[in-house]
Amino acid sequence: MNIEILRNYCLSLKGVTESFPFGEDTLVYKVMGKIFAITGLDNPTTVNLKCRPEYAIELREDYPEAIFPGYHMNKKHWNTVSIIDNLPDSFIFSLIDHSYELVIAGLPAKIREELKSL
Repeated sequence: MNIEILRNYCLSLKGVTESFPFGEDTLVYKVMGKIFAITGLDNPTTVNLKCRPEYAIELREDYPEAIFPGYHMNKKHWNTVSIIDNLPDSFIFSLIDHSYELVIAGLPAKIREELKSL
């Protein structure tokens, strides 16, 4: 996978925007204003994704060469995922979807309904 495939996939999800709130080298994807993915543009080889704590640990154990505790993030809830190692694109897409769905689940009901109507 490369940064363009990652970008296009994230932007294809309903209610997603991209921005640079942490500076011009850090691309952030939000759903309804809440972050679900972050990647650096200076070295776009990884993406930080939100994850259920138990699943985050399982992924780190199963893929120690490609999935790590979230860099500069709450390590309980975020993983850093290599997008250039041997992980299939479909698997990375499923991790992006997991992050996206977790963030949606934490949104207030009114905002979730607004997202549905988009």
